[in-house]
Amino acid sequence: MTIKNFFIEYDAINNDNVFTNGDEIKGRIILETSKEMKIQALVFTAKGKARVVWHEHYGQNQHRVYWANEKYYEVKHHILREARQDGSEVIRQGRHVFPFTFRIPHKRIPSSFKSSIGKINHKLKAELKQSMKLTKTTKTYFTFVSKGDMDTAGLLDPQYGCKDKKVKVFGSGTMCLDVHTNKMGYQQGEVLQIMAEIKNNSNRSVKPKFTLYEKKSFLAQGHRKLNIQDILKDKAEAVEPSSSTKTMTKTITIPTELPPSILNCSIIKLEYRLKVQLDIKYSPNAEVKLPIIILPRTQATKQQEHNHHRQQQQRSQQPAAAYGFETLGASNYTTWNRAANPPTMDPPPPYEEYPLYPVIYADNL
Repeated sequence: MTIKNFFIEYDAINNDNVFTNGDEIKGRIILETSKEMKIQALVFTAKGKARVVWHEHYGQNQHRVYWANEKYYEVKHHILREARQDGSEVIRQGRHVFPFTFRIPHKRIPSSFKSSIGKINHKLKAELKQSMKLTKTTKTYFTFVSKGDMDTAGLLDPQYGCKDKKVKVFGSGTMCLDVHTNKMGYQQGEVLQIMAEIKNNSNRSVKPKFTLYEKKSFLAQGHRKLNIQDILKDKAEAVEPSSSTKTMTKTITIPTELPPSILNCSIIKLEYRLKVQLDIKYSPNAEVKLPIIILPRTQATKQQEHNHHRQQQQRSQQPAAAYGFETLGASNYTTWNRAANPPTMDPPPPYEEYPLYPVIYADNL
C-alpha cells in the first residue's frame, strides 16, 4: 500500500480542549507514503453544521422520516492542486506535514451537541484526491462552546412565578405558591437559590417539591420531537393545614458537567426549567415553572474553582458539603487530537467551496 498513514490533528489551547467564537485552531495534515506517488489535490475543510432525523410510525403500514440540516460555516483550502501540466503533484516517499490555521467565526453558532436524534458537529477534514482512485478522507471533531447566548436579554433579571389552587377533592380551601430566583442565567457549577412562599388556607397538608429538568426539542419539516428529563430533585417538609404563611429557601449547585443551553439553533433546542410544585394527594398539583439558562464557565471561573479546591484539600480531606439534591443519571497544552474513531453522521449535501488563505477567516460566511 502506497499510503501508510493519513490523518488530521490539531493543537488544544486549554486543558479542557474546548474552543469558542474567535479562537484560532492550528493543526496539520500528516501524509506518510511508502513510495513516490501522484495526487491531484489535497483539500482541508472546516465545517459546522446541525442535523436531526427521526422516524415515526402511524399504524402498521405507515412510516415517516423527518429530517433537517442547518449549516453555520464551511471553508475549504486547496493545499495542493494541479501543480504540473498533467494536473498532478508528485509526493516523494516519506512523511509529509501540511500545516493549517482556521479561525472560528465571530457569529452566533450553537455549541457542540450529540443525541440519538440530533447532532451539532464542528469538524476538520482532509481529502486526498488521486486520478482513477477513490478519494481518501480523514476527519476529526473539536468541541465548540458558543458565546452566543451570554448576551441574551434578561440573564440577570430576577424571576418570579405564582400559582393559586382551590382544593375540591377530599378537602376544601385554597393554597398559594410564590417562587423567586435572583436571576435567569447561571454558569456551570454556580449555586441557584430558590425562595418559595406557601400559604396553605386549606384543610389539607401539602408537600413542596423542587425539580431542575432539561427540555430537548428537535424540529424538522413542521414537526417537533420532544424529550424531557429530570436533572435534580428535592422536597421540603410538609406545610400543615390552615397554617400561616411559610417561607423556605432551597439551593441547587448547577452540575459542572451539565451542557450549556442551546438557544441559537433553529432545529435543536436545549432548554432548562426550574419546577416548584405543591404535592396534593388525590388532586392535581399546583406548580410554577421558571426558565433557567446554563452558561459555560469561563476560564477565570475554572481557575478560581481549581485554586479553591486545592485549598480545601490542604485544609481537610473531607468531601465538600452537598446541597441535598439527588443527581439523576447525571499539562498547559495537550498534544494533538488525532482522528481516531470519530463519530459518524450521514454525509451532508455538497456545498459551495470557499477559497482560503494561510489564516482562514470565516466571519462573513
